[in-house]
Amino acid sequence: MSNKQIKMKPGKGQSGLGFAVGLLMCLIGLVIVIPSVGAFGILWTLVAVGITVFHGINTFTDKGIATHEIIIEEKEEEPERGGASFKKELNAASRLEEAKNLYETGLITAEEYEAKRKQILEEL
Repeated sequence: MSNKQIKMKPGKGQSGLGFAVGLLMCLIGLVIVIPSVGAFGILWTLVAVGITVFHGINTFTDKGIATHEIIIEEKEEEPERGGASFKKELNAASRLEEAKNLYETGLITAEEYEAKRKQILEEL
């Protein structure tokens, strides 16, 4: 089984907006939240800095940071019974059945049926 891995990152526009909002949240954290509530304000500002850095990297660099990962698992085909010869036999069986039906309905003669039957069996 083989896996195909695809990583996705936000677009430049989305990251640019995230960067701007992150800067605003950092400013609010430093000016309002830290002086008002102390420890929670520090946590708020650290989270805002993390968001700002993340979106800044995605906005201003080509590589960026992926936010989603898709893994596609490709199943290997199971070998069929008898491999290619099994398929060939199934095909021959259906062709023989078809020739027999044509003979029984009177669409071909007995000689034509026997000739077709021999031809199908020789191809095996």
